[in-house]
Amino acid sequence: MSPQALWKDIATELANEIALGHFVSGDKLPTESHLSQRFGVHRHTVRKALSALAQQQLVWSKRGSGVFVTGQKTPYPIGKRVRFHQNISASGRTPSRDVLQILTRPANSQEAEALHIKAGRPVHVFYGVSKSDNVPIALFHSIFDATRFQKLDQYLYQYHSVTRALNSCGLPDYTRAWTHITAVRATSLQANLLQISAGDPLLCTTSLNCDLKDQPIEHGRTHFVGDRVQIHYP
Repeated sequence: MSPQALWKDIATELANEIALGHFVSGDKLPTESHLSQRFGVHRHTVRKALSALAQQQLVWSKRGSGVFVTGQKTPYPIGKRVRFHQNISASGRTPSRDVLQILTRPANSQEAEALHIKAGRPVHVFYGVSKSDNVPIALFHSIFDATRFQKLDQYLYQYHSVTRALNSCGLPDYTRAWTHITAVRATSLQANLLQISAGDPLLCTTSLNCDLKDQPIEHGRTHFVGDRVQIHYP
């Protein structure tokens, strides 16, 4: 059998195993060395098969870490009430968040304008990575009025959930006022955090959430991995 036919057969075999659930979203595939031994071929043949799977968006690779299963795109509705954990759970996946940093600092002029507060007033800033079935799908940061929600930072550390943290601060409900979406390319820093390659497509959403009296309570920006989510309006 020719080397060309071999890499195609290997790619088909691995794709079938992913489809059957032998490897699920977020799983790390065996190393090139192990796959070479399994299929009795050179590593460059395995590498070509893995490259074909990446082109089909079935896997993604991180230099120095390995090759991971991508899985199907996660549907992510954006409507009047956008809730991360609820959205991911509704798609049959498991939501989680890695907290990168939570800090309190003075608001700059743009943040102050969005939140209807004075520049220099303290704000809580929440940085993190959102995951679906342990696969990074988005890099986010959210900004809140620290004077109104004094203990919000503590609740964010405790719950990793904006909704639960705000509920604990006495805000039972809030809605999305607006969302702007643009397409950008991932920087090296973003790519490292999202486990993708620099230059990969991202969908950047800038948004504002308000309480039921239309008072702004959260101004945020999220960079979704373009190949891992499907944003839609309900």
